[in-house]
Amino acid sequence: MSQLQLKDLYDGFRNPEVIEGFAKLINEEAKKLPKPVNIMEVCGGHTHSIMKFGLPQLLPKNINFIHGPGCPVCIMPKERIDHAYILAELDDTILVTLGDMIKVPGSHGSLQDARAKGADVRFVYSPLDTLKIAQENPDKKIIFFAIGFETTTPMTTSLIDIVIKKEIKNIFFHINHVTVPEVMVELIDSRDEHVDSYNNRIDAFLGPSHVSVITGSKIYEKFPKKYNRPVVVAGFEPVDVMEAILMIVRQFNEGRCELEVEYKRLVSYDGNKKAQALIEKYFEKASLFKWRGLGNIPDSGYRLKDEYAYLDAEHIYADILPKEEIEDHKLCICGDILRGMAKPNECTIFGTACKPQTPLGSCMVSSEGACAAYYKYGNLL
Repeated sequence: MSQLQLKDLYDGFRNPEVIEGFAKLINEEAKKLPKPVNIMEVCGGHTHSIMKFGLPQLLPKNINFIHGPGCPVCIMPKERIDHAYILAELDDTILVTLGDMIKVPGSHGSLQDARAKGADVRFVYSPLDTLKIAQENPDKKIIFFAIGFETTTPMTTSLIDIVIKKEIKNIFFHINHVTVPEVMVELIDSRDEHVDSYNNRIDAFLGPSHVSVITGSKIYEKFPKKYNRPVVVAGFEPVDVMEAILMIVRQFNEGRCELEVEYKRLVSYDGNKKAQALIEKYFEKASLFKWRGLGNIPDSGYRLKDEYAYLDAEHIYADILPKEEIEDHKLCICGDILRGMAKPNECTIFGTACKPQTPLGSCMVSSEGACAAYYKYGNLL
């Protein structure tokens, strides 16, 4: 058996003829649907493939996309960005984080603003790059502001593992990792003051493939069984998305409600058990985690276990980190967008007061957000 190559994961999955072939099959199957089907793509990666490759234009009018909250930068509340800003301003401190996080505004400004004022803020492509920064700056405290879904969580725990085993004394962590299934439940079965999902229009889910590589597809089993919503785990290339949509439509036509995996190239039922074990070793679920645009969601975030509190910047600097909640902009309708009640271009501040350069709502703050995708691919740039 030949070894899997990176190109095997995407080669041929943008083929226009294959995409058109799936579009024809979907259009034929959709004629049999008794009512429109609303499909939520949970991940921002899916949202951008859908918009970038013009997939809505290929589908019949009775199949609609609902754009989910699956961007770890978009969902980060202002309170936590303020934490990062305050930590970055500490003397003899280097704040390290991943990509887009540096541009997201909190109530004091963005980390980019903090850097312009003299704070030492650095972004890395991998959490393990933090080791080199710590080695080159032994007299400074290095705080890794960790973000991401289940996809990036194991990389943070790998860094923690190395820090402990090598007894590195100048790396600390502010943990902001979140998990996918809990927010999916919140969007279809919540009576919270922030997320009253009574009128949600979600009929089915596209599950994110990268998350599922780590967790396994098993995390979605309850959605068909308990909530009567089919889930198809799909890759991010346009052929993947189109095939997954066809699988969902066929489920409705055949009276099935199941968990299926389109992205069989890497997703198994059990996932990566070694990564899961590492997460379990260092993290436990926080009782609440606030999602920007959605409010507090039970059990949807991780925290360092108490025995590792000496590494936890949120614990060490608890006296200077604010705890008060900050509400989103009053005109922002991101909550309605995430429940399928509205599209980004129905928001009164979309493309005017709220732009990628001056984002006000959760769906615009990152390049992976639904509003940012509509702005970029809707000819507003």
